Amino acid sequence: MSTTTRAVPGRRPTPGRVLLYLTLGALLLVFVAPMAWAVSGSFKPRGDIFDDPARLLPATATLDNYRTLLDAQPFWNWFAISVVTALIATVVAVFVCALAGFAFAKYRFAGKRVLFTIMFSSLSVPFAVILIPLFILVVKSGFSNPWVALTVPWVAPAFGIFMMQQYVIQSIPDEIIEAARLDGASEFGIFLRVVLPLLRPSLGALAVWQFLQSYNSFLWPLVLISDTDQYTLPVGLNILFRSENRAFDLVLPGAVLASVPTVLVFLLLRKQLLEGLSAGAVKG
Repeated sequence: MSTTTRAVPGRRPTPGRVLLYLTLGALLLVFVAPMAWAVSGSFKPRGDIFDDPARLLPATATLDNYRTLLDAQPFWNWFAISVVTALIATVVAVFVCALAGFAFAKYRFAGKRVLFTIMFSSLSVPFAVILIPLFILVVKSGFSNPWVALTVPWVAPAFGIFMMQQYVIQSIPDEIIEAARLDGASEFGIFLRVVLPLLRPSLGALAVWQFLQSYNSFLWPLVLISDTDQYTLPVGLNILFRSENRAFDLVLPGAVLASVPTVLVFLLLRKQLLEGLSAGAVKG
């Protein structure tokens, strides 16, 4: 018996693929180079940070920058406030956005179009425009505790509600909800037991986006907080940078340590993030 061997097509790179790889490599270098320089500089003595010519590897590596930052500055207070408030804002925002998106997608009620238009239109309003009114409302409402007040702008982002509404429309058929109602489930029970599990990929993508928005927030904490010990990381590191002696030897290790939570969040939720981002491309 003779067998027919199918020729394997050659894998010689085409000019287009080579150009694509070169472009991706250049973009990777653009994104990685600043972080690599920050990590390298965080281990250099202050006098070596701006060596000419610049050297990626420190000639004399030292941990003194990290020791000074952690011992002489309220860095751990800044770190704890930033991480905890970002986590609280993320958990609350993901739940609220999923609930609101489900309501806009699957329920009919008076004023639905008006409310959705107002909510969606708020995406075009810069945060600086509502900064002072929001600050007055927070102070007048008694939410002056920074652990609470720092989360206020992020608990119901319009982008998150819109994202959840679109995902519910595309991914959750009305038949599933009707079947749950016939089984005697309450409306809130349907949301918790039926809708939330099906929204898992989009919830992961929203959680990553929301954590970064809250964790990297600068303008709101700058206006809200006056106590140095209660600063968030972006504000605290900016104070170090704007000091008279431009403390680059403290800012660089602070930036490196500040990036750790964001990297961990991405690694923990990368699967849900990729599934959530690709879901819109495969839905008809």
